[in-house]
Amino acid sequence: MSSRAAGPGFPRLELGSVAIAWRRLRVSCIYWWRHGRLPDLNAPARFTEWCQWRKLNDRSLGAAMLTDKLHAKDHASACAGYDISVPALWSGLALPSEPPAPLPLVVKANHGCNQYLVVRTAAEWKRARRRSARWLRRGYGAWLDERAYRSARRMLLVEPFLPGEGQPLPVDYKVYVFGGRASMIQIHEARATRRAWTQYDREWKRIGGVDSEAAPPSTLELMFDVAEACARGSDFLRVDFYEVGGRLWFGEFCLYPGSGLDPFQPDSLDHHLGELWSEARS
Repeated sequence: MSSRAAGPGFPRLELGSVAIAWRRLRVSCIYWWRHGRLPDLNAPARFTEWCQWRKLNDRSLGAAMLTDKLHAKDHASACAGYDISVPALWSGLALPSEPPAPLPLVVKANHGCNQYLVVRTAAEWKRARRRSARWLRRGYGAWLDERAYRSARRMLLVEPFLPGEGQPLPVDYKVYVFGGRASMIQIHEARATRRAWTQYDREWKRIGGVDSEAAPPSTLELMFDVAEACARGSDFLRVDFYEVGGRLWFGEFCLYPGSGLDPFQPDSLDHHLGELWSEARS
């Protein structure tokens, strides 16, 4: 993936003017504040350390462009060989006065993470217009040194709402791919009310997270196949999906899960995933 030509509409990924020593110090201090230990940035061993290493060293524009949600949709569908992406019903710089399609809808920032609103009423649409305008006033990821987001176009998009089965939002399936092989899947249930994950291996054996068991999705093998196709050529990429009514939908890509600041339960999982990342780079 080239680091020279950004392509039409994409800004060039530049190094910036902040001294690398200061960036390393800032990344290390934030990691210590969250984990209670300093990261090894020269020889990462844990997954959370590799995330910090990527922030400081990975300048691949091809990978960075995956943070652009509209570009990511096209890439995922091309890899899958069919239209797997949740369609963008509208995109632009300011939400129109009226919704572009029947409610409910989802409003997202094209250039950020966790910047979305589910809109079910006309009053919520008005609030979404005000709030989404604030998303466009600044870039995303700078304060945690997730510089890849600088390559994403600062825009808004509107998607159809995908209903969850018995939940306000659909279950989020996050596939961790190392060296082209899907090695772990993390599921996030009850996303609207709590921040809790459960991790499973390829055979759907629980290896971490909350003490609960979930049935595997019917599209599990297809998830793995599409995720591996999308991550081909990358040492690590997380590929997110939803399953609604037995159909698989692509969600987004992630280069820095949790910014490498969320602890794993158990802690040994952090080491295990770190080993997989190390092997993918060897």
